[in-house]
Amino acid sequence: MELKILGQGAPAVSTGRIGCAASGHGGGDPLSRLPAEVRAQIRDHPCYSEAAHHHYARMHVAVAPACNIQCHYCNRKYDCANESRPGVVSELLSPDQAVKKVLAVAAAIPQLAVVGIAGPGDPLANPERTFATFRKLSEQAPDLKLCLSTNGLALPELVDVLCAHRVSHVTITINCIDPAVGVKIYPWIFWNQHRIEGAEAAAILIEQQRKGLKMLVERGVLVKINSVVIPGVNDVHLRAVAQYVKAKGAFLHNLMPLIADAKHGTFFGVTGQRGPTREELRVLRDACAGDMNIMRHCRQCRADAVGLLGEDRCREFTLDKIEHREVDYDQAMAVRRRVHATIEADRAACQQSPEPG
Repeated sequence: MELKILGQGAPAVSTGRIGCAASGHGGGDPLSRLPAEVRAQIRDHPCYSEAAHHHYARMHVAVAPACNIQCHYCNRKYDCANESRPGVVSELLSPDQAVKKVLAVAAAIPQLAVVGIAGPGDPLANPERTFATFRKLSEQAPDLKLCLSTNGLALPELVDVLCAHRVSHVTITINCIDPAVGVKIYPWIFWNQHRIEGAEAAAILIEQQRKGLKMLVERGVLVKINSVVIPGVNDVHLRAVAQYVKAKGAFLHNLMPLIADAKHGTFFGVTGQRGPTREELRVLRDACAGDMNIMRHCRQCRADAVGLLGEDRCREFTLDKIEHREVDYDQAMAVRRRVHATIEADRAACQQSPEPG
């Protein structure tokens, strides 16, 4: 199916890989075992539903430059046109610029369903910029789901603010639940106006993550856990992490391979720490799958990613390219609703199809 977005001069765009093959099933809904309210929350969320990522787009707005912890796998200063890894952006946006970009993307990509803030630092270390963006999006793009990714250090104090800004999905990066493991990943945190190092820093971070996860689950927010798989550091320990986060009510666990390249300037990259092989990652995911719902379709997106998972169209929507665009958002929203309805009708038809013989 192809639709022309009227009034923007945009090219015709596809509604996505619509069809039973893309849905990955026929004759039955893989989400049917979930409660109805959870199905509604994830049906059009490409990160929380593997089936949805074939059809629906997401975008990240890069409004949060500061971070309150240091990770041995992170360096936000490096960017090139062909690079895709968390924390990387080409442009830092103000809240107003972020909203303008969202409106432009929503008019050009009708599959858009979700807007998230994932950096390039930690959104909750930048609360004014983060919540100003969410407030403006709620006012100007009320039909889009709002998401946030955080390390969790500042989460407990801001959970209620997140809920007040209708953030419905939160990802917490939890790499360990044991401070003895944490000291190998986090050299320091910035906590209560002080820099804290060593096991004390790791213990504070783990406790804040625990509190934040509990509070989100109690408030009905859907929580995904990201864990970076670091061979010889936390890979064996992550089985315990999977068991723990499931017991605390997390919905999904995303085990991501470490990206360690010396040219990125990270501690792990410079010291030669390797990432997991594909087989090691598969074995670990399979082992954890007995304890937790495992995400297997993550693309480790940039903090300014735009489009379907597996593609990145952020360079089509840089500030210089959207500066003079005027968007009729009501019209764009109406088009998007028609596209989403078509996608859901197709998915429903696939669910009624008999299994291939």
